[in-house]
Amino acid sequence: MAVFTEVTPAEAENLLARLGLGSLTALQGCAGGIENTNYFVTTLHQGVVHEHVLTLFERLTAEQLPFYLHLMKHLAGKGIPVPDPAADTQGSILHTLKGKPAAVVNKLAGKSQLSPQVGHCAAVGGMLARMHLAGMDYDRHQPNLRGLAWWNETVPVVLPHLTPSQAELISSELSHQNHVAASAAYAALPSGPIHADLFRDNVMFEGERLTGFFDFYFAGCDSFVFDLAVCLNDWAIDLPTGAHHPDRAHAMLQAYEAVRPLTPPEHQLLPDMMRAGALRFWTSRLWDWHLPRDAAMLLPHDPTHFERVLRHRVAQAQVAAHTP
Repeated sequence: MAVFTEVTPAEAENLLARLGLGSLTALQGCAGGIENTNYFVTTLHQGVVHEHVLTLFERLTAEQLPFYLHLMKHLAGKGIPVPDPAADTQGSILHTLKGKPAAVVNKLAGKSQLSPQVGHCAAVGGMLARMHLAGMDYDRHQPNLRGLAWWNETVPVVLPHLTPSQAELISSELSHQNHVAASAAYAALPSGPIHADLFRDNVMFEGERLTGFFDFYFAGCDSFVFDLAVCLNDWAIDLPTGAHHPDRAHAMLQAYEAVRPLTPPEHQLLPDMMRAGALRFWTSRLWDWHLPRDAAMLLPHDPTHFERVLRHRVAQAQVAAHTP
């Protein structure tokens, strides 16, 4: 959530007025991500203080954005705790600010749990399954824009920046994922709208009570088990080493399956999807690290973290392959 585009209080107030959200009392730029411009916005409406998040989209186009915004509306309408985009008097939830597409959503209660315990992982697993079920009748479709096609395009771009060992790992894993994607088991995976980026900092808690999922701007239609694998790769690993944390992983899987049991192809390919999730985020972080954009508050993530995660996942697969 970097700041690429500066927004003045007067510009924000004008948009808030069009949305009937009250008068602006505070506007604060948000650091922490790398895709969009984000501001925390506080308003006073009919004597009540409200908190919102204003997003200006730096990469996504006005043609792509309705999928994300209406997905949030759809999920919110089914009781999933996600940000609800504010509409103008014509009912539009996609707006324009500083010549860029923009949205304003309610700010979720609670705070991120950056050192999750078993209970937090269980809460995420159960809500993720509910979200997948709630999205199955969503009537818009958009592919996962950071899926296999993007990996195939982007890995050659980052290869010149890698050591020989890194280049061998990323190339071999890309080949493996193309092989998996061509399999009958992969074709049988249940799919639909997924979050695709549900890391610790995109979930809010009050104690162990999950209060919301947010940052849906990497969402797309892909396999549900890939979404679960992305979660496991963040919530159920040791951050310093990238090593698997079995207790947290078990809690997340058990809670997920209590709501939506995995199919046999999903069980079969879950280890491959965890490798796929590590490859996806290693590739994107390499891209952001070596080919950065200017931003007023830009904090690119260390790409070596997901290199470590991928090496652990590959090693796990090698052990499993040689276990009778």
